[in-house]
Amino acid sequence: MHYLCAQLLAGLLAVESAQDAVIRTLLYERGMARVPSYAGGVAEITARISDLRNSLGRRGVKDEGLVVAPELGPEGLTVGNIIAGDHLSLAYDRTPEEILGIVYGTGNSAQHGGFFPQGADGRIARGLLA
Repeated sequence: MHYLCAQLLAGLLAVESAQDAVIRTLLYERGMARVPSYAGGVAEITARISDLRNSLGRRGVKDEGLVVAPELGPEGLTVGNIIAGDHLSLAYDRTPEEILGIVYGTGNSAQHGGFFPQGADGRIARGLLA
């Protein structure tokens, strides 16, 4: 059973990572385009979203915008940041508590809101409410 669960999670991670890369590539191509209704450019707005997720996750920098300082970019060599990752270009990890705090928009895994105004309905989410 554990093998099948790990296999399922690995498959989901691969699909989500590929989708994220495609979306970030399309956003990066339009990085300097202005978004009048938000008074900023695409790259600036993605940086704001990343800052918000970092703030709501409450565990440091685990998300980055499309453009970063060279020393923070992939292998410290570029400002382009299609695939966000740590200083070794490895994916950032997030705990279930961090994820719920972010998707709830509250920074608190036990306080509903955001994408799940009634709260998430999974075993982990219910367990964090107890």
